[in-house]
Amino acid sequence: MGPGGLIQLAPQFRILVAVEAVDGRKGIDALAQLCREKLAADPFSGCIFIFRTRRGTAIKLLTYDGQGFWIATNQPSSHYTSFSSSPAS
Repeated sequence: MGPGGLIQLAPQFRILVAVEAVDGRKGIDALAQLCREKLAADPFSGCIFIFRTRRGTAIKLLTYDGQGFWIATNQPSSHYTSFSSSPAS
């Protein structure tokens, strides 16, 4: 896949998004526990779980690939202030 390539997802691929914000310091074990408790989902299922930090300044993705967990964090560029649910002005 070259620069700007797309990731192809199968139709049965699931992405679950947590509605409530989480503590940005949480690691793999704590996020996996939230998958079980709050999303009623198996963290070993291969789904991608998306979490937003409490301050709304970053998102975390958690997934299991069959061998181990992957966690990714994205913080917006300096010209963004937060990921928010309010409309842009």
